[in-house]
Amino acid sequence: MATRKKSWIEKLNDSKDLPKVIKLTATQQKKWGKKTMVIPSPLEVNAIMKRVPPGKLITINRIREKIARKHKAEIGCPITTGIFSWIAANAAEEAEKKGVKKTTPYWRTLKEGGVINEKYPGGTEKQALLLTQEGHLVVQKGRKWVVEGWEKRLMK
Repeated sequence: MATRKKSWIEKLNDSKDLPKVIKLTATQQKKWGKKTMVIPSPLEVNAIMKRVPPGKLITINRIREKIARKHKAEIGCPITTGIFSWIAANAAEEAEKKGVKKTTPYWRTLKEGGVINEKYPGGTEKQALLLTQEGHLVVQKGRKWVVEGWEKRLMK
């Protein structure tokens, strides 16, 4: 019997045993220069993304910092934070298609350097359009698309 694939909204709401703070191994400590890391839950990442108001931006690294502070860990996991932001973005699109009016404004969450996340729904084009509609200037730098002056628009 085939199992049904989880929806993005179900993935967002499936926190398993997260968040949790882990002690890094010696090898990981060398790599990160830290001793503790928090692995967030998808809902935590989504909650931060949801609070970014129009005209403001946030980066994955800033989300990681906020989550690490909240859990008194030295760093937030870069891999799960990135994956969970992607799940939040897709869950927002799924919710919008179901008629939900106020969804997570995922397009305001950028990669480090103000780079648009091409893996979000609709790719670079959709994110650039939504950011431009909110008054941001989006420019191409090499192969990447970047929000000009993103640093000045970061949410605290």
